[in-house]
Amino acid sequence: MWKNFILLLILAAFLSSCATKAQTGMGTGAAAGAIAGQAIGRNTGATLIGAAVGALLGYAVGNEMDKADQAKISAAYETMPDGRTTQWVNPNNGNQYAVTPQNTYTNSNNQNCREAEILATVDGRPEKIIQKACRDEYGNWRAQ
Repeated sequence: MWKNFILLLILAAFLSSCATKAQTGMGTGAAAGAIAGQAIGRNTGATLIGAAVGALLGYAVGNEMDKADQAKISAAYETMPDGRTTQWVNPNNGNQYAVTPQNTYTNSNNQNCREAEILATVDGRPEKIIQKACRDEYGNWRAQ
C-alpha cells in the first residue's frame, strides 16, 4: 500500500512541474488527503474520501495564490504611472514579480487600456511577459 502512496506523490510532483498553482495545490492536496484518509480509516473508501477532500482544499488554496498575484497586477494597472515599477514577492511560494505599465491608450472599442511589462521569477526561472489589459464594463482590468 505504501508503494502506491509513494508512486502517487512522485506522480503529483511530476505533474505539478507544468501546472498552475491551483492544479499543483490540487495534486498535493489529493496526495496528502489520501495518506491521511488511509492512516485514519485504513481502507480504500477512507483513502478515496481523503484524496477528494484534499484535492478540493488544495485547489482552493492554490487558486487563491493565483488571485492574489493577479490582484497586485491589476493594482499596478490602476495606480502606477507609465514607466514606474511595482515589485513584490509572494510569501506563499517565493515567486517574485515586477510590473511596469508602459503605455496607456484607448482601443477601437473605446475602452481604456494599458500595456505592461511583467518580469516574473517563478520557481527560480525568470520570465518576461508583455501583457495588455483593458477595462471591462464594470471598470475592472481584464488581460487581453
